[in-house]
Amino acid sequence: MAIMDKAVDDAAGGMRNNTSPVPNIFPPPESMRPTLVGEHYSVVAGHPLVAMIAADVLERGGTAIDAGVAAGLASNVIQADMCNLGGVAPILVRQAGSDQVWSISGVGTWSESVTLEAYLERHKGDMPLGAPCSIVPAAVDAWLSALSRFGTWSFTDVAAPAIRYAREGFVLDRRTALAYELMGATFRNWESSRAIYWPQGRAPREGDRLKQTDLALLLERLAAAEQSGNREQALEAVRKAFYEGEVAERIVAWVNGNGGWMTLQDLAGFRNEVAPAKSYDYRGWRMFTGGAYSQAPVILQTLSVLAGFDAAVLAGREDEYLHLLTEAMKLAFSDREKFYCDPNFATTTIEELLSDEHVQRLRALVNPAKALPDLPTLALPAPSSLRQNKRRDTTNFTIVDAKGNAFSCSASDTIDGNPIVPGLGIMVSPRGVQSRLDAAHPAALGPGRRPRLTPSPALALSLGGAERRVMALSSSGGDVIPQGILQTFLNIVDRDMSPQQAVEAPRITCLAFPDSFFPHFHDVGRLSVEARIRENTRAKLAALGHRIHPWPDYEFDASGVAVSLDLTPPSSDGRVLGSGADLRRSHYAISR
Repeated sequence: MAIMDKAVDDAAGGMRNNTSPVPNIFPPPESMRPTLVGEHYSVVAGHPLVAMIAADVLERGGTAIDAGVAAGLASNVIQADMCNLGGVAPILVRQAGSDQVWSISGVGTWSESVTLEAYLERHKGDMPLGAPCSIVPAAVDAWLSALSRFGTWSFTDVAAPAIRYAREGFVLDRRTALAYELMGATFRNWESSRAIYWPQGRAPREGDRLKQTDLALLLERLAAAEQSGNREQALEAVRKAFYEGEVAERIVAWVNGNGGWMTLQDLAGFRNEVAPAKSYDYRGWRMFTGGAYSQAPVILQTLSVLAGFDAAVLAGREDEYLHLLTEAMKLAFSDREKFYCDPNFATTTIEELLSDEHVQRLRALVNPAKALPDLPTLALPAPSSLRQNKRRDTTNFTIVDAKGNAFSCSASDTIDGNPIVPGLGIMVSPRGVQSRLDAAHPAALGPGRRPRLTPSPALALSLGGAERRVMALSSSGGDVIPQGILQTFLNIVDRDMSPQQAVEAPRITCLAFPDSFFPHFHDVGRLSVEARIRENTRAKLAALGHRIHPWPDYEFDASGVAVSLDLTPPSSDGRVLGSGADLRRSHYAISR
């Protein structure tokens, strides 16, 4: 009470003396948006409508997994500029009370009928837009796999919001309208896409309504296939309605009729891999990611290098911290280029890359006084045992509920990557652009092989204690995805930031490796640095040999990160969940 009385006296004195009338009780805000905190759930999604749909499922008794599938399907409608029902959807799932995290790969395969030799012969070393880069659509099976293995709701129920927004439409906000304008530079050349997304013969504007009737009909068709009775059989019937029969026939006819490769057997036989996630322990947390079919293990490898340094101390010395982080990421991305590919065709495992022997070898390459060259691991022995493509974006979301169920996803395939298949309202995943047309590359194109995917969701569980705390992280932005997740995670663990502080903090982006998208442009030595990082720090990084590329504050291409974090203190009798939503994108958080 004495403190408040003094504040009132000070305020009165300030007014009497014609000085500041406001007592300086509170410090400035720690972040531009507040960290939302709740007891029942945390939802962070790439669009406000998607976040509200997930929250509504949770309010009606659904789990984080049910809400995640509903959010994913809704994203395929509401964020059709960033992801597609015919695209990719890698997912990580944790069930309440479990120490196990599951990875659903969410990426399709090249047709069994294509070979690299045949591809090179037909397209003469190019990878044209359209059907030639098409692979089996994976998102539908990913949503169904998550729902069948880990969820509780029916497909009909989780798909209802997506169907409503596809059929009735929704009003475009300014940023989404701008996305359709910019991406229209490509898709306006495709009649099937232009008719849906530029229906008035021009780029959409803020306030225009977007309807996707064919997509609504397809979702309704899938929901109608769901049978009553045995839940597993009912969801399998939904899967067959997409991957067999008329829908599959239309997909195959479109791909083959436009210069690509696909068979009915490719679709009917497709199943996403559902497997235990890969993991690495770092400073009281076990971080989980998908496997080497994606670039996600870059997160684990970077942490393995950092674990040998006192990063928490370095965090107080910005130039040293950012140099160390850059070098650790550079080493991990170099290994990505050397080893990562569909694990069914790999010669090196992630476990080998995380072995003490290999990690020590990588750490020994870090020089605190000099930046490494690009791709520094290519000459090392393996562990024992020109245009720049713009098809590189993604949406993402994270959900944690009161019981500790968690869902993290980075759904993708942008509307400028492939034309809409007439009558279906979807594209066929163009994710083949992430395969290499080089037989010597581990991620080379081949029959039945998955491209090496950029979307890379992550989950972390705390180590020790009776109850595991959970942290779900996801990001968007091509090769920047694991970098956004890493910096947010480290901001929380090593720099003691709140979830919202962690996603807002200024970022760097290392691009010392070939781009994942054809034609794999390599901007040698580039380190992009947001303007809020001090000029003195940038100068010191440049002196170490980093080629500094300045970015403005809150750069869109620095990725958009979502984080849902269990903040429960030891004394709490219930779960406390915090949310961080990146303002670089249209991310939106809801916690209750």
